[in-house]
Amino acid sequence: MDAAERRATVLKTVVEEYVRTAAPVASQTVTESRDLGVSSATVRNDMTQLEREGYLAQPHTSAGRIPTDLGYRYFVDHFTAAGGLPVGQRRAVADFFASTHRALEDLLHETSQLLAKLTSHAAVVVGPDADAVRVRTAQLVAIEPGTVLAVVVLGNGTVEREVLRSDLEGEPLHRASAAFDVALRGGTLAPNATLSPTGDPDSDVLLGDAVHAVTTRARHVSDHLYVGGVSRLAAEQDAFATTATTARLLEMLEEQVVVVSLVRDLLDHGVNVSIGSETKVDELRDCSLVLAPYEVEGASAGTVGVLGPTRMDYAQALAAVAAVSQQLGRLLLPPS
Repeated sequence: MDAAERRATVLKTVVEEYVRTAAPVASQTVTESRDLGVSSATVRNDMTQLEREGYLAQPHTSAGRIPTDLGYRYFVDHFTAAGGLPVGQRRAVADFFASTHRALEDLLHETSQLLAKLTSHAAVVVGPDADAVRVRTAQLVAIEPGTVLAVVVLGNGTVEREVLRSDLEGEPLHRASAAFDVALRGGTLAPNATLSPTGDPDSDVLLGDAVHAVTTRARHVSDHLYVGGVSRLAAEQDAFATTATTARLLEMLEEQVVVVSLVRDLLDHGVNVSIGSETKVDELRDCSLVLAPYEVEGASAGTVGVLGPTRMDYAQALAAVAAVSQQLGRLLLPPS
């Protein structure tokens, strides 16, 4: 092992030990945990060199070292090859998606909760674009006098419902329902459905109202950020530089448009792990984002991700977002 390779191994060990213990890592710890074939003094010199190069930092005199953002970046780029989740977690993910029959909005919320549970960090899910999920069937049903229910069954089996005010019943309602199905079946919930007149003005009004309601709902879901495990941010505040960081993070997550825009921008630039100051966002300077897109019919539809302190288990977080994004995209596929 040459000097450069040894220093890389020292850095890897410091990151892994710091993630595991949350305590600065001493040269003796590195020497005892790795058979490097050199003395503790040589490892100490390696750590000093890594500190000069910006990969490690020393919190205070006589303490061990901790990774910097640059150190975490080197670790992620060189030591987190794609891996899978442990068997138990893989089974939990598969069982969740095999048994879910929730409406799309509920599914995305529960998916964020699942990812938070897998990683012990906060999790985010950005809803799919309105044109990513196809409609299997649509109908209008009178549920009581003056009230009609618009029901849309998506290709993945989830059911979207919207309540409409209308006195229509009998044959006029049947005509509106048939036209509603023709307008949406096989297409998406993007607001570009072609409406064929039914020949009855009242039926046409209900048809227009129904299509507007379900497509507006779809746009809301596509722009929405679902956050799971928010309480975990408070539990992790010892990992942040100041206690105010958690409050700033919570405020930022409430600004959903900002977060969705940030997530999409990162992925558009090919970034799936953003560490600390790399995002150039003050609220995230002590945090990392691990992201993965989920795809429907080969196209990126939305995003799942993990948000936590820079001291996170990156390999596990990457495996979790990969597993969840694959299963979510598969669930949203229309039946073949």
